[in-house]
Amino acid sequence: MLTVFGRAFRTPDLRNKILFTLAIIAIFRLGSHVPAPGISYQAVQACQKAASGNQSLLGLANLFSGGALLQLSIFALGIMPYITSTIIVQLLTVVIPKFEQLKKEGQAGQTKMTQYTRYLTIALAILQSSTLVTAVHNNPQSLLGNAPACANIMSDGAMPTLVIMVLTLTAGTGLIMWLGEQVTEKGVGQGMSILILTSVAAQVPAQIWSIREQGWGKFFLVVVMGLVILTVVVYVENSVRRIPVQYAKRMIGRRMYGGTSTYIPLKVNMANVIPIIFASSLLSLPVMVAQFTNPQTSANPADWAVWVYNNLARSDHPSYMIVYTLLVLFFTFFYVSITYQPDEVADGLKQSGSFIPGVRAGKATAQYINYVLTRITVGGAIYLAILALIPLIAFALVGANQNFPFGGASILILVGVGLDTVKQIDSKLQQHHYEGFLR
Repeated sequence: MLTVFGRAFRTPDLRNKILFTLAIIAIFRLGSHVPAPGISYQAVQACQKAASGNQSLLGLANLFSGGALLQLSIFALGIMPYITSTIIVQLLTVVIPKFEQLKKEGQAGQTKMTQYTRYLTIALAILQSSTLVTAVHNNPQSLLGNAPACANIMSDGAMPTLVIMVLTLTAGTGLIMWLGEQVTEKGVGQGMSILILTSVAAQVPAQIWSIREQGWGKFFLVVVMGLVILTVVVYVENSVRRIPVQYAKRMIGRRMYGGTSTYIPLKVNMANVIPIIFASSLLSLPVMVAQFTNPQTSANPADWAVWVYNNLARSDHPSYMIVYTLLVLFFTFFYVSITYQPDEVADGLKQSGSFIPGVRAGKATAQYINYVLTRITVGGAIYLAILALIPLIAFALVGANQNFPFGGASILILVGVGLDTVKQIDSKLQQHHYEGFLR
């Protein structure tokens, strides 16, 4: 592996791409530590230390921002507005005929959809930054923790400062989006995925170190379990169900064409990390609404707010785990059903003169693909549900942070993006007649 890295850096084109990507990552991490205007850096750091472990409400958003959200830096919103807008645009392709038509127009349509995604990202960034700034100004302890140090993190609460903070956070999101596109165009790997990987990986050392503080026994146990989980995740993420496809033979003049065989790859985890994001985001909404009613201090709190706060505000509560698991299972089937269309695949096979051996072309092919896809999705949904529960179980048994590095969204991002990036570097090395990473 080290020899291959050396060969990669000796290839001028690939070396420049890797160095450019590392430079963008450095800029991204630097922006995650620069405080936004009007924020007291010392107060934020004191709040972080005092309220450690009490950040479940914004845990997922803080994970994707690399810890920048709860530090209220200029990159506080991170990549989340872009992820949300991408998912929304992808879902709209099923609902809005114009988006569906753009999807079928190839590169030109994809460029137009990318432009819509950018506009929606900025709109969401304005909305989210306004909400975050308002919450921090009015009641910072409801978001950052109940420690006294969290009440004085804004050095200046004047209206012009609040407007500048909103504009700064929105501009930070726009800059992150631009940096990701630059990595895609001039660097290695998919830009946004690389930045998400950077955000998640940046928190792994601190998360592991927090476990070590509880004793070397627990530390080594967690590391061994993490290696086992990592091995299983790599195996499942590379698992593919291959549906054989045969091309019909055709006589053109005196030559025989076709007759070759290939396959349709169906991944076990076709939904990737999206169901976990959906489930976590949806569960955080009622908790956020309940917190605004102050069920702990209110004289006559609403019954629903008390129930939500007592059962869904704690990730180690059985009710939270049950609802979370059911949501992950539901969103796995939902996302796969709207993103993979067996009818379109069957039509494509029919138009290209290919078929699945033993299955009639057309509707029968679509039904067969849907049957196989449903069976695979059952296994994929159970796999995602178990993976999503690992951080919650670790939080309850080991006392680890909710964003446990060996489970949930963290491990899926680290493995998925890492494998994809390695494969891209490997393909570029093979173009230069060198041995790749994968043998």
